[in-house]
Amino acid sequence: MALTADNALLDGGRLLPLVEDFYTIQGEGYHAGKAAYFIRLGGCDVGCRWCDAKYTWNPRLYPPTPIDTVVERAVACAAQAIVITGGEPLIYPLGPLTAQLRERGLEIFLETSGTHPFSGAFDWVCLSPKRQQPPLDEAYERAHELKVIVESQADFAWAERNAARVGTACRLYLQPEWSVAEVVMPAVVDYVKAHPQWNVSIQTHKYMHIP
Repeated sequence: MALTADNALLDGGRLLPLVEDFYTIQGEGYHAGKAAYFIRLGGCDVGCRWCDAKYTWNPRLYPPTPIDTVVERAVACAAQAIVITGGEPLIYPLGPLTAQLRERGLEIFLETSGTHPFSGAFDWVCLSPKRQQPPLDEAYERAHELKVIVESQADFAWAERNAARVGTACRLYLQPEWSVAEVVMPAVVDYVKAHPQWNVSIQTHKYMHIP
């Protein structure tokens, strides 16, 4: 499977390369602490060197799975919120999946780098822009939350360039990159204190030792 949406192979989005789906607690950003059912899709062409889900990058490892199966598992748990993540989920046509989830009355949150055109309907879009492959224009327009990963001082300027492109109601988050979190956290704290339009996002699920 190529890193593009092959409608013939995916039956227009009724099949998707599922890495895993599971019930957990959202660990990051605006919805941190909220119970949610995660649907993680395989395939990513952004390639962040510090990615903690590199196992998702090759979609050929994950045979297309019927979305009916995934939706039934999602509605069987107590979660009222669904997080669609990856990999990069917007590689694929998400309209059929989000339509079925909405029919079942679930909130739908998307986590994306914004590097592919949007498909599907979402109640919340978390945009996490990556310097090596910046988001498309429409991603900035759709973002409810901007989450920028910080691994060095230079990332604050990158964060501000992205913040200038999102809507005024978009929530702004700076998240220390996990492998250097202890080193960069003081700088993140100082930056947010000096620029209170930003918030700190911490990967709380890693402290809780949950997926």
